[in-house]
Amino acid sequence: MKITGLDEIEKMPVDLEGAKNCFKQVPISGTDGSPVFCFRVFTIDPDGHTPYHTHPFEHLNYVIEGRGALVKENGEERELKKGDFALVLPDEKHRYRNTSATESMIMICAVPKEYE
Repeated sequence: MKITGLDEIEKMPVDLEGAKNCFKQVPISGTDGSPVFCFRVFTIDPDGHTPYHTHPFEHLNYVIEGRGALVKENGEERELKKGDFALVLPDEKHRYRNTSATESMIMICAVPKEYE
């Protein structure tokens, strides 16, 4: 069993081409003994975004704070705000973008433990 606070987890910049003002924390992963999932927390600061990306599995998200958009490859944006859940299907190219000029968007991202 593991219990940890997000404030105890190191916040690292997302070091991928196309990422801007984006940080990641990993409170639960396979290294903790999780048999299936890895929970990551992304903080996207104002004017920030993740890179466009795909993965061969579903991607589950929950917005803890702030607001932003889930952006499809064609540029279509779907609004995200505090309390929203999002499902991205396997192989769907997407990115997340903060739409606020003043506050960070913070979201939980659940993926298979092997992905992290």
